Amino acid sequence: MKNALLSLRLLTSSVWSPISGGITTPDGFLASGISAGLKPSGKKDLALLFAPDGACCSGTFTQSVTRAYCVDLCIERLKASQGKIRAVVINSGHANACTGSRGKIDSEIITYELAQRLGLSNEEVLICSTGVIGEPIPVEKVNSHLDHLINSLDKEAYLDAANAILTTDLQVKQIAYQAVLGGRRITIGGMAKGSGMIHPSMATMLSYITCDAGVGHVLWSDMIRRVADSSFNSITVDGDTSTNDTFLAFSSGAELDPRYLSTLEEGLHITAQYLAKAIARDGEGANCLLEIKVEGAQSDLDAHIIARTIASSSLVKTAVHGSDPNWGRIVAALGRSGTFFNLSDVQLWIGPYEIFSNGKPLDFDRQIVSNFMKAKLKGKYLIDDLVSIRVRIGIGKGSATAWGCDLSDQYVRINADYTT
Repeated sequence: MKNALLSLRLLTSSVWSPISGGITTPDGFLASGISAGLKPSGKKDLALLFAPDGACCSGTFTQSVTRAYCVDLCIERLKASQGKIRAVVINSGHANACTGSRGKIDSEIITYELAQRLGLSNEEVLICSTGVIGEPIPVEKVNSHLDHLINSLDKEAYLDAANAILTTDLQVKQIAYQAVLGGRRITIGGMAKGSGMIHPSMATMLSYITCDAGVGHVLWSDMIRRVADSSFNSITVDGDTSTNDTFLAFSSGAELDPRYLSTLEEGLHITAQYLAKAIARDGEGANCLLEIKVEGAQSDLDAHIIARTIASSSLVKTAVHGSDPNWGRIVAALGRSGTFFNLSDVQLWIGPYEIFSNGKPLDFDRQIVSNFMKAKLKGKYLIDDLVSIRVRIGIGKGSATAWGCDLSDQYVRINADYTT
């Protein structure tokens, strides 16, 4: 348990370097992204990720009781195939959640048709859906474009795929990292989507990672659960969890020397954290990325709970939007986190400015701190949009980082007429 909680900490590394590319950059992976007419805008809305033979897949998913059937299908087929998944089809614009028996039938029809065309068994094909809850997938449109989707599979189509999975996102979210482990080049690629309904429990909206190092299914699954905790379970935009949250990760290629497993996991954490922060940064109506660092907790888990509680506080988020160094809102969120600490031990910084120490506020220049926060609003300066808040609650060794964004009136406008 202790080792699992260590993964909640923010990781950095000089071993892993970002490179140009995305989900298909690791050896053997292909992708495609096309317009199947699922969105009125005519933008790309159907993607396919194709993994090499022998690839191992693990995932984490929403814990919502009202989850979409595609989540159940993924869970069932991952178990039945012991992670031997070859293809994932992703449709955007229609969540296919809360659509009754039709949701099950439509998901199974699409994956059956895709499996037939690819020469795979049904258990080797997954489906992920994103969009408006209650909207079924236009099955006929999807099926009529499957041949085009397959024929478009390409090593260089990572950007097409990353675009095809977006909904209200304003930015494409993709990354690739590379390292040399034991004289062998290892690459990790990833893509994600998410902008609203972000407060994940076990995963995020939709996120995918690929890796060209072979790892056994049990070990890989353990890694991915830890990676989800340090990344996608450490972000929040609006406190709402989706019905379709899915995080899938593929391992493929020659088996990695066990000596390098910890370094590989480090790379997975870095990749997932990059994607998670990209989701928080692109939150609906957001103007900045909010980072909460907690130190001195009794455990990493306590620190994680505190960081996420502060990051998800509407009052903290609106204060950040208004560039208001209202430390009382931060301390209030800390107090309701459900973790134990002594207020007299608490220290609090906004950026480089310490504003609270030993249970009482310090004499600080509010205007200077406000100007610091204001300079981070990306709509004004477009240089550095990170508002950092650091909290030390004692002398424990527990630490964690969570990410969020400010809460603006634009978020209300986007969501007030989402389906009208």
